Amino acid sequence: MTLPAIADDLVQPFEIEPFHLRGRLVRLGPMLDTIVRRHDYPAPVAVMLGEAIALAVALSSALKYDGIFTLQTKGDGAIRLLVADVSSSGAVRGYAQYDAEKLAQAAAGGGNSVPRLLGAGYLAFTVDQGEDTERYQGIVALEGATLAECIHHYFRQSEQIATAIKVAVRQDGEGRWRAGALTLQRLPEEERAEVTGSREARDDGWRRALILMSSSTSEELTDPALSPEALLFRLFHEDGVRVFRTHPVRAECRCSRERIDRVLRSLPAEERRDLGEEDGSVTVTCEFCNRSYRFDPEAVAAIAAA
Repeated sequence: MTLPAIADDLVQPFEIEPFHLRGRLVRLGPMLDTIVRRHDYPAPVAVMLGEAIALAVALSSALKYDGIFTLQTKGDGAIRLLVADVSSSGAVRGYAQYDAEKLAQAAAGGGNSVPRLLGAGYLAFTVDQGEDTERYQGIVALEGATLAECIHHYFRQSEQIATAIKVAVRQDGEGRWRAGALTLQRLPEEERAEVTGSREARDDGWRRALILMSSSTSEELTDPALSPEALLFRLFHEDGVRVFRTHPVRAECRCSRERIDRVLRSLPAEERRDLGEEDGSVTVTCEFCNRSYRFDPEAVAAIAAA
């Protein structure tokens, strides 16, 4: 078997042909570490954001779109908001908002489940392909102990596609953040090029694939020394797994001084004044990448006069 040149920051599509099952294996390393370290999040927040990013990459890679796929959670718990988005070109970004006092209370109670950290709320998927197209959005309640379970709930309720998801986030021996995700879906009958074997055999194949998938460990999903091809072969080789071309992903924010300028120009004068500092300047910090853009008093005056 020829190993790929890299085993990080990529999506590996695959198919288990005899049972018409398709899947994605996501492996995130430096990209995830870059996003998380920009904010120095507490460990429980970093883990939950890492899961959201890995799941967003996995889910978006199964779609055909030209724009932005966003996974977002909003709840009344310690972590008020999680946002992860993926462009069709593979640019990824994400951030979290949390209440430090509530987080300390949740940590004292033990456990990092969705009910404990995110509380009651919703999970939403959005596909935005620009102004000339209709936005797609799916929303489901935060029901489940993990984000993966919440997404399972969404597919059971909304898509009616048999879907299995496994995700892992950890820090390596040097404290760098890593993540991995594995998704598996049954192809609908109409998407199968050729339906072979009995329905019972296909059902048995699906159940067997789920058992094999569940046997994968967090270490295997996140280990850069274990290539995606090698892991998939280890799990599914007896059933004829087929891999396809990998897709790279990267940490990249879409903020810019020009974008911030346009936002400031769109604000009412009173709101711009509220943002201003004592010397009349305005500083705006991007929530995603934590980069700050400062507009001196002359630039603010020019915006106001425009």
